[in-house]
Amino acid sequence: MFGLHPVAFWIAAGIAAALAITPLLFLLLDKAGKLTPTLRNDLWTRYKSWLFLAPLMVGPLLAGRLPAIIGVGVLSLACYREFARATGMFRYRAISAVVALGIVLLTFAAADQWYGFFVALSSLTISLLVIIALFADQPKGYIQRVALGIFAFSLFGVCLGHFGYFANDKAGQAFLVAILLCVELNDVFAYCTGKLFGRRKLAPQTSPNKTIGGAIGAAILTTALFAALVHAIVRGSVLDQPVHLIAMGLLLSLTGQFGDLVMSSIKRDLGVKDLGVTIPGHGGLLDRFDSLIFVGPAMFHYVNYFLGLGLDQAVRGLTGH
Repeated sequence: MFGLHPVAFWIAAGIAAALAITPLLFLLLDKAGKLTPTLRNDLWTRYKSWLFLAPLMVGPLLAGRLPAIIGVGVLSLACYREFARATGMFRYRAISAVVALGIVLLTFAAADQWYGFFVALSSLTISLLVIIALFADQPKGYIQRVALGIFAFSLFGVCLGHFGYFANDKAGQAFLVAILLCVELNDVFAYCTGKLFGRRKLAPQTSPNKTIGGAIGAAILTTALFAALVHAIVRGSVLDQPVHLIAMGLLLSLTGQFGDLVMSSIKRDLGVKDLGVTIPGHGGLLDRFDSLIFVGPAMFHYVNYFLGLGLDQAVRGLTGH
């Protein structure tokens, strides 16, 4: 059982302080005539959503290892549900059931710190998806059904599931809170620097509002912030070197931006603006958490390769050896 990590505490305190002063900033901008009625309403709607989102996102991470792992599992299932509704996958009940089962088992493997089972579940679940789709005895559309199931499980089960396993490490709490903060700010940095310096579009057919200037600006600012936070988390370890700190910051920023672009491409393909209406001012869960998808495995395996994860925790603590 781990206590509250000091870096996680200070990040959470910073988030709380930012939420507290944000209304004052809105009022100052409004008095200065910088906000149109539409923009004012949009900002307040988004702010009210963040008052609920921030505690829901950070709270489980601060509560401890098991709450964090369960929270990631619930998020994975919720994201898959949203994806299934948007793509029509919910009609394929057997495939959806296997995807959901795979996510639940990944959550269990993380809670048990059973790494072998966690890794094996990728190929086992994919194999089961390929087989279970045969039972409908409908060759027409078989490839599409199976491909959608594998795609969904890979993104919302395997990729997001790495965040749950991260919680098994004594520094996992700090890493998770830092990653969450930097991924969210990565989007903000891209938007702000894109407005200031963006000229050329990054991917005009996929996401017309994103610019190369915004992507570069986000990469620079996010790398600096995440490098500083990781330095505080792993002080004195092999990762506490400029080459690793910069590499991890760049990796987080780039994988975060690619996650956003992937979801934008999915929405363009489906012909929808948002994948849901769960969060006022933000859209659906996937519209808010898409940037996290590829960050999870990238950060997990980087840290695990150089430091190992959960080495001081009991392996298979639930099922025994």
